[in-house]
Amino acid sequence: MSLTLLTGGARSGKSALAVRRAQRSGDPVVLVATGQARDEEMADRISRHQAERPASWTTVEAPLDLVDACAALDPGACVVVDCLSLWVSNLMEHGDDEETTLDRARALAAWATAYRGSVIVVTNEVGLGIVPMHPVSRGYRDRLGRVNAVLAREAGLAQLVVAGRTLTLDPQED
Repeated sequence: MSLTLLTGGARSGKSALAVRRAQRSGDPVVLVATGQARDEEMADRISRHQAERPASWTTVEAPLDLVDACAALDPGACVVVDCLSLWVSNLMEHGDDEETTLDRARALAAWATAYRGSVIVVTNEVGLGIVPMHPVSRGYRDRLGRVNAVLAREAGLAQLVVAGRTLTLDPQED
């Protein structure tokens, strides 16, 4: 029914905004999480995110098979995907090349635009800073930027979140 993309820097308020919007939807909410608690710091981040959302929400963990996990969801929910940044990192670590990652992103966008319910996708904007020194970091920045562009192209609403405030991005021109 509708795809919203929320992008911005780390700790900019993207996830909190997605939670508030999902709560206001009035629909059952499914949070599709891509993060993995591989260390204490990440486990703490995940715990903080869990504390921000109602216990009544359904959580689906999909660190790699995001598209399959989303495709298995019943229609009519408000789906929050949090976040593409970790998903792309997981796919790179898994060994996916860029084209495979972009194919997965296109499949996610196709699912989201066809889904009978609302979909809110959270992602980081990592291309605004300095050019990373390491080739892997540059590859990640470039790949995530391309994945974000795939989703933004299909989104009915794309917003940049800065300090908890939003800036609506113009639709892509043909």
